[in-house]
Amino acid sequence: MLFLTNREPLGSIRFKKNRKFTFDLRKNAPANSIYCCERIGDANYVELGHKQWLGRLKDCNYKQLLFYIHGFSNLPEPDIFPCAQELQRYFDQKEDKCVLVVPIIWPCDDDPGIVKDYWDDQKSADMSAFAFSRALQFFMRWRDQEASDSPCIKRINVLAHSMGNRVFRETLALWNRYDLANGVPLLFRNSIMMAADVVNETMEQGGAGRLISQSSRNVSIYHASDDLALRASKASNLKNKIASRRLGHSGPEDMHKTQSNVYAIDCDDVNNRYDYPKGHSYFLAGDDGQMGKVFEHMFMSIQTGRVSVDDKRNRTHIL
Repeated sequence: MLFLTNREPLGSIRFKKNRKFTFDLRKNAPANSIYCCERIGDANYVELGHKQWLGRLKDCNYKQLLFYIHGFSNLPEPDIFPCAQELQRYFDQKEDKCVLVVPIIWPCDDDPGIVKDYWDDQKSADMSAFAFSRALQFFMRWRDQEASDSPCIKRINVLAHSMGNRVFRETLALWNRYDLANGVPLLFRNSIMMAADVVNETMEQGGAGRLISQSSRNVSIYHASDDLALRASKASNLKNKIASRRLGHSGPEDMHKTQSNVYAIDCDDVNNRYDYPKGHSYFLAGDDGQMGKVFEHMFMSIQTGRVSVDDKRNRTHIL
């Protein structure tokens, strides 16, 4: 499994092609460097370098790529890679060689307790944007120069979960600020904002997340009002004098203030069935161990490039 990270390795932080890569889990500060790696097995990783890594993605026999940005308080082996493997298994069951899952790993704290970790991880998410915006610029340079004679035609999708949406949002903001002339390119087929731990006005004109909809063909926002992890998030933000509902709780504050490619999917009826009792990571298995309605809906959007909703006028749907 190919992956991208800005977590520092043990030993030297300098790039060395095909070296063994080991996460230094004692460090949870975001690195300025990015590491393009492959997971060979459990806790067995190799650093490839960005040219080889991008070439592997281009030449793989999957039709589409899905970059998975995890949420807060997640570590590589207990949390992120098993989740990515389960996602990959479900995609392969739905259609062989359709979607390749590529985790993007940013540094989280591993202290116990939701609220205790939250504020440090929020800062880490913001600081990680500097490294991942550089990764986007590497990709654009590689696409324009190295792959110009044989362009990569794979469709690119993003699945950001929980605080991973903050990483995604801030990455685009910094990329736009430092590297682009005027606005972001249309780069992503689908941007899937799952249980997003950002303010629910973020997709409006002038909001920090507006660039997500500008860089995407479709933006699907999955939300559930009884998501217990986001309730803890709201409590932590109130403590730090930020009073706003979370996008993953209510969906957008006002759909009419979002771009026409933004869709809101209410998961209130199923989130606890798929992730009891927190109701936060509800995009994988159903109660019978099979893929759930949220995954099925997400897959259809990736496969077809169109988001299915019952209320087309208001761009909303209930699962």
